[in-house]
Amino acid sequence: MLYYGSQNAKVEEIPEPIVKPGTVKVKIKYAGICGTDVHEYHDQMYVTQTPMILGHEFAGEIVEIGEGVFHYQVGDRVCVEPISGCGECVSCEDGYYNTCENLKAYGLHQPGGFAEYVVVKEKNLFLLPDFLSYELAALVEPTAVAMQAVKSSTMKIGDKVVVFGAGPIGMLITQCAKASGASQIIVVEIEEKRQQLALEMGADFVVDPTKENAVQKIKELTAKGANVAFEASGADPAFRTALECLRPHGELMIVSVFKKPVSYSPLLQQKGVKKIHTSRAYKNLFPEVMTLLGNGTLKVNPIITGKIKLEDIVELGFNKLIANKEECKILVSPETK
Repeated sequence: MLYYGSQNAKVEEIPEPIVKPGTVKVKIKYAGICGTDVHEYHDQMYVTQTPMILGHEFAGEIVEIGEGVFHYQVGDRVCVEPISGCGECVSCEDGYYNTCENLKAYGLHQPGGFAEYVVVKEKNLFLLPDFLSYELAALVEPTAVAMQAVKSSTMKIGDKVVVFGAGPIGMLITQCAKASGASQIIVVEIEEKRQQLALEMGADFVVDPTKENAVQKIKELTAKGANVAFEASGADPAFRTALECLRPHGELMIVSVFKKPVSYSPLLQQKGVKKIHTSRAYKNLFPEVMTLLGNGTLKVNPIITGKIKLEDIVELGFNKLIANKEECKILVSPETK
């Protein structure tokens, strides 16, 4: 699929990518449509060079090896960590490639996974364990985003947690928080089907802010307020509600990408000496995530609400996700008939 700009993408025949030294060619099995892909398709936020093949959540089989690749072979099942740091900025020097000033990603800056084949650098590959399906492997990347947020937060075993937004990342945060020992998880969501999905994904309670006072209800359910609130909706009202529902010295962890500035009152934070932190992407988490997905510790199948073939990605993928908020994660496969 070639992306030409805002709301302009086409499935076209192009030459197969060519393997270069230090790279391999991967035959795509499944690729997930991320919220970032949808925002890019709708508004062109990150891609500066078009046409571009989007898609940064993908897994497949190696079909060709480039010169100088020694750790993989044809036939290996792999998933791809799409981001790379420059290795030279302050963040990279400190070991935080996820906050690189010049961060690059397959599917945004280099051709990604919405294709039959993709060529990637050896250093971005991870060998899939036999017990991990290609479908779940396509969810390693967004699950790593969620796990990074939970690991970066102050959440401890027994803490009470609120997740704002029951989209893919919010639901994966719910699973990661549950696996990390949260004693109570409350999800704030307005869409009815996503509310049901939240319960299926491990939420103890769901709060609909259009039907009740969310802050009041959360404080009632938690007795004293939440220890940690994860903001995964990108909505201005959710930002304020998340701050208000925290107990004193609680933490707001921002995971979503806000397209517009939010209204903010320092006093709201200062009165309870509440913390606001952010999380970006992930750092060295793919092996851990693959193990937890494969052994069932993280149960993520419910968020997969559709599987489509590559040729239908615009209408049954992007347009459907934009028009129908009940959809969650749609997987794309060039092999699906």
